[in-house]
Amino acid sequence: MNTLDRYIARQFLINVGALAIMLGAFVVMVDVSLNADEYLRRADETSGGAAGLRRALVTVLLVWDLWWPRLLQLLNFTSGLILVGAMGFTFAQLVRHRELVAMMAGGVSLFRAARPVMVVSVLLLGAQVANQELVLPHLSPLLSRSIKDAGKREFDRYQVPLVSDKQGRVLTAREFDPNTSTLRGLYVLERDAEGRAIRRITADTAVWDQRAGLWRLTNGIGRSMRLAELSPTDPRARSGEVVTTVPTSVDPTVLLANQYRFYSQTLSWGQLIEGIRLPNLPRSMRDDLSRIAWGRASTLVGIILSMVICLPYFLTREPKNMVTQSLKAAPVAIGTLVGTVLGASAPIPTDLLPPMIAAFVPVLAMLPIAIAQGTSIRT
Repeated sequence: MNTLDRYIARQFLINVGALAIMLGAFVVMVDVSLNADEYLRRADETSGGAAGLRRALVTVLLVWDLWWPRLLQLLNFTSGLILVGAMGFTFAQLVRHRELVAMMAGGVSLFRAARPVMVVSVLLLGAQVANQELVLPHLSPLLSRSIKDAGKREFDRYQVPLVSDKQGRVLTAREFDPNTSTLRGLYVLERDAEGRAIRRITADTAVWDQRAGLWRLTNGIGRSMRLAELSPTDPRARSGEVVTTVPTSVDPTVLLANQYRFYSQTLSWGQLIEGIRLPNLPRSMRDDLSRIAWGRASTLVGIILSMVICLPYFLTREPKNMVTQSLKAAPVAIGTLVGTVLGASAPIPTDLLPPMIAAFVPVLAMLPIAIAQGTSIRT
């Protein structure tokens, strides 16, 4: 890499960093301004009612604790806009100082000026892939926290949301450990054919018995929801009855699949493929996970194509008004980037196109446009 490459690459990296910092700071400040009372309330809970400087410091630490993993995820979502915007600022600076004119006077092609920008963009997208594959999967529970959970940590277990089984039951649990197929804090609501609750079951823990196809409970208690039908002297009206098992179609695979769907945007490629291969996984969920997995690759290619499509607006032989050029490029950049994301995640029927191919439909549509725009640059 010679002096020219290093100079343009440095300018581009500075612009990328500035845009990323400004975007992150803007998002955090908007959130803090809208939810300042909740942050202060959480700071009081954490610090035991401290006041003054200590309260302010605890609040800042809670904001940082909640937002640093979110900012890593935000960079992945906004990398396309940041790269296109940084490219525009970089070339606008070169045009403003007549550096592109000096390059062409020295026999250097405009394509030569674009090369370091594209190379650095590919490297930054590689860092984005590393962030998605190696960092975000370990931060999934942190990314699902709300303000009231700021300062808390939970990596290995997660709460089970309401899940319905084929028998009409509704299950939820405080924790699910996929490594041991164990539920903690189980709550089961049994319903009749009309959907009315008839019994609730609680248990300290439940372990899945694969052979029997049921959950084996510890300290399981069942209480009727129809107490009026029980005699006041019936012990079930007061203490309930002992329940040792709950046969249900909601097994660890279903629970894990629900978590794959809930955390789908933070899972790595390997975890998505593992989720797709889960047995008994509903077809719709398998298609969703496939669409997300292949959509990531499509989005990365779409970002590069978007940059190529926007190049002619900034790489000009003669100096132009860069504000006007930016206004022309903005709708093109936003349209191509948003179209790539929406097109890659669009639920195209699988009988028309498999998710692996459907995710690349926006790329196939942008490719001829990118070739036409890239070859239209006069240099």
